[in-house]
Amino acid sequence: MKVIVADKKIDCEHLLGQFLDESHYDTLIEEDADVYMPHIPGQAESLSEERVILKFRKNYFTQEQQNAAYAGLREAATETQNRGLAAGPRADKLGNREWVTEYQYDIVDHFLKPSENLFGEDPVEEIKKKYKDKKDVVSNRARVWSIERVKQENFEFDSWVEKVRKMSKDDAKKSAELVADKLICQTTYANSVNSGIAGWFDRYPRIPYGRATSYTRDNFDKFKMSYPFLQSLAKGFKELMPWRYGNQMEAASKIDSRYLVPETPFTTVTVNKTFRTAAHRDAGDLNSGLSNLLTLTNNGNYTGAYLVAPEYRVAVNVRPGDLLLINNHEVMHGNTEIICHDDIAERISLVVYFREKMLELGSKEYEDTRFDFVETRRLNKDHPEWRPLWNGVTQGMWTSDEWYNYCESKLGKSELLKYHPEADKTTLEEFFA
Repeated sequence: MKVIVADKKIDCEHLLGQFLDESHYDTLIEEDADVYMPHIPGQAESLSEERVILKFRKNYFTQEQQNAAYAGLREAATETQNRGLAAGPRADKLGNREWVTEYQYDIVDHFLKPSENLFGEDPVEEIKKKYKDKKDVVSNRARVWSIERVKQENFEFDSWVEKVRKMSKDDAKKSAELVADKLICQTTYANSVNSGIAGWFDRYPRIPYGRATSYTRDNFDKFKMSYPFLQSLAKGFKELMPWRYGNQMEAASKIDSRYLVPETPFTTVTVNKTFRTAAHRDAGDLNSGLSNLLTLTNNGNYTGAYLVAPEYRVAVNVRPGDLLLINNHEVMHGNTEIICHDDIAERISLVVYFREKMLELGSKEYEDTRFDFVETRRLNKDHPEWRPLWNGVTQGMWTSDEWYNYCESKLGKSELLKYHPEADKTTLEEFFA
């Protein structure tokens, strides 16, 4: 087995969101290898798990395990536009939608927060000069113009600029607020790729409850076909990275086991289908644990797709059946071009990990009750908050008497107070009220 200690770490921040190629690595790994970050002067141990870039083992999984995982996970990857930097440089348009440019954002921002030019020059003219030859550069905010609202308002940006610059500051600000809030979509987008998530996911504002991903919920028997593959992965993780595996198992022991692949410390699997990722770092995985990157295929009739870590000038030719443990959280990475040699060849890549925010969840019964509460509100047209297309979520709902009463009715008072001790009304003030 080969051991590689990188000479240095190179600043590659400028590569984020860009595709990587053979110019971004010097060493291509195609055999068993451990790769470490550069030695830190004054520290005795340079080959510790904390300093691992990656560990790679050829032909680790059986063909039977691979075939079952391919069948069980492949369909989780669907067309999506939410992969951010990993989806690569943006095209001129997102489908038939126009990107908001840096120039347009600077103009809108000026009217939202007007400032005087120190030399008495017109700020709008200054912005126009700044973008004279680059007015079409897409903004990193990754947002698009709303087709329907732009059409309804008969909105044309340059005409709007000329109109609004003649308004008072207050009127110009109101007009800019309309543009920023109504005409520019509030969702961030990336290029369309085939990617999806299997397993379980944590809460976030619009979906404030832990749950199975839609793929796992709707295809649970199919998802279970991947278990032998993922359990074999866990064994390899434990053998090669016992410290990080232990960290991840400790985290896994703190959540409801029904949010885990059995006999593993994994909650979630990102599934990519013939998706060349641009340079990025992963987010959401347990920082003291590790990501695991693997590939599956229907016929293996593709080449390329090397996993490149440009900061350390190394790349790995990960083929179906190989095991790759990589510090995706800290190490920038992306793929070289994927070349399919027939019309049906597919490369399915998996990123298997423990989502750190799963530690914020309660029991499955508690999270299911949160889901039921949201749905009850959403479907209740007599609810004072109800409105068309309402998702059932409002600010402050999880500290309301409405939620406390619902939770207690479903789970009992002891469970309510376990998660919401503030709901205990037996205070001295109330006793003497």
